Amino acid sequence: MRAEAYSKAGSPLSEFLENPVVGMSPWILFSLLVGPGRFEFAVGLSLAAAVVVVVLGRVVNRGTSWKLLELADVVFFAVMAVIGVIASDGTLNWLETYAGEVANFTLTTIAFGSMAVGVPFTLQYAREQTDPAIWHTPAFLRTNYVITGVWGLAFLAAGLAGLFGDLILRSPDNMWTTWIIPILAIVAALRFTAWYPDVVRARAAREAKGLSREPPNRASLLLPVAGLLVPIGIAVLVFDANVWWLGVALIVGGGLLTKALHARS
Repeated sequence: MRAEAYSKAGSPLSEFLENPVVGMSPWILFSLLVGPGRFEFAVGLSLAAAVVVVVLGRVVNRGTSWKLLELADVVFFAVMAVIGVIASDGTLNWLETYAGEVANFTLTTIAFGSMAVGVPFTLQYAREQTDPAIWHTPAFLRTNYVITGVWGLAFLAAGLAGLFGDLILRSPDNMWTTWIIPILAIVAALRFTAWYPDVVRARAAREAKGLSREPPNRASLLLPVAGLLVPIGIAVLVFDANVWWLGVALIVGGGLLTKALHARS
């Protein structure tokens, strides 16, 4: 990948809409909101978010390609909304329990499926932010395969956590499997998406100058995840007093780890 890869000039809103995370936002919103008694609310809000993303993409970024992920957003949540209207009480109860896992596993399938057919879903977004001259270079393609794969693993982790909470713990609203683990997985993927292209560009710049690779600064990658440990510890103290010691450990450990990573980054 050329070190001089550039971002196309545009408004902040335009650049925001060119981020693949925007296409995933309705799914992330749905997987975090859905639960007992919240199916219709989660579907309605996620469908509205999906429609807004598609409409804004066409109005703000005219001439850009239709995104597979954004179209899948609208289709998936429209179907879920129809099912929610016509479903029996038993089906609705099942959806309230397992719809979060259905969404996460669907996204996992989209991520790994797009890689299997040679078009990782982040590629459509990345091409709109970079020089066309690098679109078919091995480094550019490999970067998108890696980032798409990380998102696939993040949603797989979130889906498996939810499944564990529902099937094994029999607790659909379990704080760890419904909120903490999925949020940590998503934050880790978000940070990796921002961090990894910079690593690739830095490597390309050094190789262009005939310099050897230097190890990437992993501290900057881990810092946002470490920063979540303190609020997670506070949540444990507030909502699960039985393991207050874990909450204290997370707060102290998160604070120390964040300080150490700040120093290294």
